[in-house]
Amino acid sequence: MAAEAKAEDRFTLPKLPYAEDALAKGGISKETIQYHYGKHHAGYVRKLNAQDKDGKVKKDASLEDLIKDQETSDKVFNLAAQIWNHTFYWESMAPAGSKCKDDSEVGKQLIKDFESVDKFIEAFKGRAGGHFGSGWVWLSINAEKKLVITEGHDAFNPMKDGLTPILTIDVWEHAYYIDQRNSRGAYIGKFIDLINWDKVNERYTAGCK
Repeated sequence: MAAEAKAEDRFTLPKLPYAEDALAKGGISKETIQYHYGKHHAGYVRKLNAQDKDGKVKKDASLEDLIKDQETSDKVFNLAAQIWNHTFYWESMAPAGSKCKDDSEVGKQLIKDFESVDKFIEAFKGRAGGHFGSGWVWLSINAEKKLVITEGHDAFNPMKDGLTPILTIDVWEHAYYIDQRNSRGAYIGKFIDLINWDKVNERYTAGCK
């Protein structure tokens, strides 16, 4: 759906990890993907490249660098974070979804920090449903290697606060309005069922090293 980046563009739109219609049975339609990925995500890439051509993006800095750097301008931060956040979000889901296994590394830590996987899911759903306005809700590893839920508006990314993210949900309306209209709760339920727990566990083990 998204146009190929020009050769001279510094930042590119990563490919989706599945086909545009792959999440449709799980409640996220091809039309949503075409708008969310093909318009919104691609738009952030296009705008950050425009900022780069205007000399407003630090040379040789990666998206992660731009997110973590406290000197990054608000405009460049928002664009860099939205690109990174969306890529992370797409990779947090899989067409068949999965269940978090209690004996997986991330499952064991969730039980330690939230008492059970089910209690974590309820807490995560509560934060996502209760977040006012647009933004992101994250599960991350903190400095004590504990798992914490954080949330923030607009292009919020926990790496700016020194956390290591392993899961995120996009609660901007464009993530769900086509399919669920204004029912964020229905969208959150669909997202939970689509979580790629193998990927989350992979991120967790890598983040604990």
